[in-house]
Order: sequence, then structure tokens, then C-alpha cells
Amino acid sequence: MAVQKVAEKASGGRQAAYTARNRAAIVRSAQRVLADIGPFATIEQLAESSQVSPTTIYKYFKNKDLLFSEALNQIWIEWVEWSYNGVPEGESLEAVIDVARKLFWIKDTHPLFAKILRNTLSNPDFVIRAVRGSAEKIFKQLAKKGELASDNFEIRINLYSSALAGILIAVHVNEEMSPTKADQALAIAMRIFDVPESKAKKIVSRKLVFAPINKPL
Repeated sequence: MAVQKVAEKASGGRQAAYTARNRAAIVRSAQRVLADIGPFATIEQLAESSQVSPTTIYKYFKNKDLLFSEALNQIWIEWVEWSYNGVPEGESLEAVIDVARKLFWIKDTHPLFAKILRNTLSNPDFVIRAVRGSAEKIFKQLAKKGELASDNFEIRINLYSSALAGILIAVHVNEEMSPTKADQALAIAMRIFDVPESKAKKIVSRKLVFAPINKPL
């Protein structure tokens, strides 16, 4: 019986690893589809890119929106980890704003992510949720430290997320704003959290340090 239990456990482990690999492959493929076509791609296009059937995709994801959401969320998290470059998240307002500023340069640093962001910005709400999701906890920590205003926090974080999404649209979709101009706009957006104008300008004037890129995003 003991041998049988060990065999069953090993078999279950192999199945779990197989499932995880298949799921990860579908997510990576969905990222390429988001970059090449955008969130309006069909399930058939996803299946063709993944080289699996639509039925297989539905085995792992209830619908394509959930798949696209995970694909964007995963590449966003990977990019944020790269962007912090070993600095603890939320360590300082300067570090957090540096991460936002690096989004203005992703055409040069992360071409695939840049294409995904450009295409998903056709639905700003999608990106606003992603921005808020990654910023809310950190901004609350900074507010507790007194680096950001804490009153009416929900209103402020919503306004900031919308402002950053608008700046990203101007940089990556309309291409009417350079990274330098985007920095200036971001300094204005920081006023939403009562960051003094002089401090905001100083923060966006900092030289950005980019970590080496181990894999393409």
C-alpha cells in the first residue's frame, strides 16, 4: 500500500507539473496575441497561436477575457519586478515614481510589453485596474509614512490611476507625448496626492537606472 501511495503521489505531481506547463504556455501565447492583435482577438486566433484547440483553452480558462487578464497581469508583474531592480517595493516615493517613469521607455527596453500595453490601452479601464492594483498597497504605505496625503485616499488613487493611464495613452497610442513630456505630466499627477510641486519636479528629474534584461518582455 505504501508503494502504491508513493506511486500515486508521484503521478499526481507529474500531472500537476504537466498542467502548469500547459497553462503557462497558453498564457505566453496569449501575450503574443495581445501584442500582435490586441484584446479583440478571437478564441480561434488564440487557439491557432497556442497550437491547441479552443476546447483545451476553455479547460484552463473560463473565457478569453480571463486569459487575457492573466496574460497582462503576469507580464505586468514580471516587468514591475524587473523595474524595481532589487529595491524593496514601496521603500520610497522616488522608487515608486521611477517605476512609473520606466513605463514611458518600454518601447526601448521591453518591445513585447510595449505592444501589449499599446493594444490594451484601447480599453483604458483595463489598464487603470492594473495600475491601481499594483500601486494601491504601496501608496497606502507611503501615505502612512506621510509621503502622500491619506485623506480621501480612494478618490485620490482613482484619479492618479486614470491620470497615469492617460499619460500612457499619450505616449504609446497617440504618440503625442515624449518620455520627457510624460515625466512633466507625471509630476502634475503627483499633485493629486499633495506632493509639493518642487518635490515632484525633483523626483521626475532623477536619472533612471535600468536593470539588465534577462529575458524579453
